[in-house]
Amino acid sequence: MLDVPGFNQDREADLSRFNDFIEAGANLLLPIAAIFEAGNHIAQLADGRQRRRYAETFKDRVREALAGQAPWTPIRLPDDRELAGWLDDFPDSAMRGAGMGDLSIVKAWERTCAQHPARRVTIWSHDRDLVAYDRRP
Repeated sequence: MLDVPGFNQDREADLSRFNDFIEAGANLLLPIAAIFEAGNHIAQLADGRQRRRYAETFKDRVREALAGQAPWTPIRLPDDRELAGWLDDFPDSAMRGAGMGDLSIVKAWERTCAQHPARRVTIWSHDRDLVAYDRRP
């Protein structure tokens, strides 16, 4: 959504899908891993002016989300006990080629499914493993 150069090749399709979600009244949750990954993409920009511009925009958009002024809500950070459980699951996750970022997204999906059993819960991603997480009630 930030249109970061080199990481925006599917922008038109993403904007269309985003608008579909908004029109459907979907609740959009923003995983912490996605925030970190977007920040990493921005930090990798070679042009310092672009890097600054996108970093400022990123900062503003995440702060808007934290303040409840964006169409998505950041997912809370795990507490120590929850993180310890994720670590227990990490070796199996790593064997499937999924790192801690992906594992944290899957764990948030599982928690959201448990909290909202009568709602569709899906992970919107370009990662072929993550898009498989789509639970319909």
